[in-house]
Amino acid sequence: MFKISAFSRLSRISLKTLRYYDQIGILKPSKVDRDTGYRYYSADQLLELNRILIYKELGFTLPQITQLIQEEITVENIQGMFRLKRSEIQRIIDAEQAKLIRIEERIQLIEVEGQVETGQEIRIKAEDAQPFLFQSACGREEDIPNLLHQFDPFVTKEIRQLIQGPQVVLWKEIDGKEDEFEFEIGYFLTCELRSPPDPLQLRFLPPEPMMATMAFLSNANFDCAACVHLARWIEKNNYQIKETASGRELYFPLSEEQEAQFIEIQIPIRNR
Repeated sequence: MFKISAFSRLSRISLKTLRYYDQIGILKPSKVDRDTGYRYYSADQLLELNRILIYKELGFTLPQITQLIQEEITVENIQGMFRLKRSEIQRIIDAEQAKLIRIEERIQLIEVEGQVETGQEIRIKAEDAQPFLFQSACGREEDIPNLLHQFDPFVTKEIRQLIQGPQVVLWKEIDGKEDEFEFEIGYFLTCELRSPPDPLQLRFLPPEPMMATMAFLSNANFDCAACVHLARWIEKNNYQIKETASGRELYFPLSEEQEAQFIEIQIPIRNR
């Protein structure tokens, strides 16, 4: 048995916190001396305390932790909770990392304001009508990598044989939303698919006779500088963007060793 001061040093939990845990009944000492009032704890209670701290790391409140302890949650369930928490934290880290990349891009864009174009080639392409297998979603530009990843589990062997080309993102503005878009995430197919699995949908994209396109390597999921170059080119060459048609982003696969992505942006245009 250990006095509360020794138990505090062993557990690295303050005396104030241990007394509070005793007060609310979440971790009561194994023994309290009737004469002196000293609290004594056993070595096994370090494991009980560790479980309390685990629940705190998972975001549970103390009343919730009290209930969880009474329910005697299994080790397997706790491990599952931690895996979910780990995935949640990883998504946050990935999102923040993507923000850092975009900030760096925008800093670089400010640095070249007013300077000569970077020389990226812009071409006009015509796209034929083609079947498009997709999943609808609404979100921000930084959500695109997760949306692309979420699509993959629905790609069966049958669908894989029909896929033509890279992953495709179609996007349109949402009225009243400054930074959210309506996305269609998917693939072009070589032929029509009879019964796409839920929640995937199939439709035929109409032909686009004029698309202003730019292809580039980028270590970000979106290159703001590319859009600036495209906008200047469209303006300089006296074209207009077709508001009734969706813009497209094509994500071409590269080797796993390469951190950059090969992206093609396609903007439907028309003559003024």
